[in-house]
Amino acid sequence: MNVELTRFRVKKGKSKLVDEWMKFLNDNMQDVLLTLEDERMYVETIFRETLDGEEYLYWYSVQGDGGQEVEESNHWVDKKHVEFWEQCIDSTFSPVDLSTEVVMIPEKMREVMNKKDT
Repeated sequence: MNVELTRFRVKKGKSKLVDEWMKFLNDNMQDVLLTLEDERMYVETIFRETLDGEEYLYWYSVQGDGGQEVEESNHWVDKKHVEFWEQCIDSTFSPVDLSTEVVMIPEKMREVMNKKDT
């Protein structure tokens, strides 16, 4: 199981497009959730912050081993998601992986997650 929190910088002038992206994900949540199974993604959450005049998106995820990468997906919602990503995320900024210090997942939940990983 992989637990991550990563910060990505948004390209300047793309805030309104990020608004559209987040709306797209929320409006199509039923299809978004279907794609998470192939990725073995148990939890995926996107946070947004403006810090010192720069806008950032943070991805928090809890993912099982061996999941499909979103870029490998043929699902229409993933293709649109990747399209937004390419338009909005600043590729000149190195993503920042925050350090995982404590993972609090009850044993019963871990057992359920591990069953799906086997």
